[in-house]
Amino acid sequence: MDRAPRGHRLATSFCAALLLASSCTSHPATPQVTPSRSSSSPASRPTQGSTAKGIHKIKHIIFIMQENRSFDNYFGTFPGANGIPMKKGVPTVCLPDPATSACVRPFHDSHDIDTGGPHRDFDATAAIDGGKMDGFISQLLMPRGSGCDQYVQPTACKIDQAHPDMMGYHDSREIPNYWTYAKDFVLQDHMFEPNYGWSLIAHLFMVSGWSALCTNPRDPMTCTSNLNDPDKDLSGTGPDYGWTDITYLLHKHHVSWGYYVDPGTVPDCDDGKTFCKPGFQRVGTPEIWNPLPDFVTVHQDGQVDNVKASSSFIGAARNGDLPAVSWVVPNGKESEHPPGRISAGQAWVTQLVNAVMTGPDWSSCAIFLSWDDWGGFYDHLAPPEVDANGYGLRVPGLVISPYAKQGFIDHQVLSFDAYLKFVEDDFLGGARLDPKTDGRPDPRPKVRESVGILGDLRKDFDFSQPPRPPEMLPIPPIRTGP
Repeated sequence: MDRAPRGHRLATSFCAALLLASSCTSHPATPQVTPSRSSSSPASRPTQGSTAKGIHKIKHIIFIMQENRSFDNYFGTFPGANGIPMKKGVPTVCLPDPATSACVRPFHDSHDIDTGGPHRDFDATAAIDGGKMDGFISQLLMPRGSGCDQYVQPTACKIDQAHPDMMGYHDSREIPNYWTYAKDFVLQDHMFEPNYGWSLIAHLFMVSGWSALCTNPRDPMTCTSNLNDPDKDLSGTGPDYGWTDITYLLHKHHVSWGYYVDPGTVPDCDDGKTFCKPGFQRVGTPEIWNPLPDFVTVHQDGQVDNVKASSSFIGAARNGDLPAVSWVVPNGKESEHPPGRISAGQAWVTQLVNAVMTGPDWSSCAIFLSWDDWGGFYDHLAPPEVDANGYGLRVPGLVISPYAKQGFIDHQVLSFDAYLKFVEDDFLGGARLDPKTDGRPDPRPKVRESVGILGDLRKDFDFSQPPRPPEMLPIPPIRTGP
């Protein structure tokens, strides 16, 4: 296994160019921007879906995971959603800024490059502040909170105290395709990060429902919950994640899967800070957004080669060769993780969705698009607590499928655990990552898919309707400038 040295991986991320806070604007009415789109009927496999019922009409589940946005940052003003509290178009919420003793309201941010803020587990709990949701700015201003002190010139760390961009929100003017997907398909306004903290932990929960540190990865019972640094290379040269992940159940039930990585930079910090030295991700190297090569089960099942380059996903989508379950992750340039451009991420996602829509598998696909953590950006809605690990802060969630309800806003409480549950209900007969039943027990504190408040993603679909034709959107241009 090609493995980056630990010292290198502990400092992987983009170095932010400038800590640019967006200037405050007035609150004009949000324009109704709807990109033109083309519709055509793809070839369908006559053997697929003709006799399947309900959720089993979905033969291909696709998870596209972008980076570091809160729900309010992208959909805080979306009509009908649980967004930023407003009165006559003006936010009624206001957060204290300890540096100025002023109060900062959310504002429209037209910039394509943001900064966000620190997003470790203690940043999450401090931002939540017991449900008051008022600690976002104070965490940015904490000493050593952003990483500026180590990785960026001090002059680049000046913050616009009046309008720190973590309080900004975007709308259809900056993210027209995302808003169009929300209008035409399903928007989830209660999707919570499954954990407190940063990207690696969220990606581990996405594929396994847990994040842990294992003193002996070959023995799952040596794993204990860890939200900071579960990848300490305690095993020397072998894989470090010893608990059970969803690919173990997929392999056990002979269900195909692929994890698709876009090689390139990784702008996320291993310590969850805002800035750190640049690093890189490759298909065979375990990394923050590519954790499966570091799972013992993936090696034991001989499935390391199921982790592939993103170009393979695009080819499989266009040719009708998609596996049953796919995960697709970007590189830093197209991730929307600050300082990545929002427009580059939107273009990347549109390309992926269009590839699925133009292929013969579209009529049996469900695409789930989300962002792995809140990235330090403001969100007004306090998350429910299901165990000591989370839920974390709210992130955007979209469902794109020929069976998705049109223009539907899902208000159910959700987390990435609902993704696992959907896979298990569709392909595994409802089998869970449950130490009592999965045949590979580990000491996870809770079977997350069985949490009582967790919603059911099947409610986002109307399986009685004929499959909807694709709605390809134009790939938006990548902006220049701030």
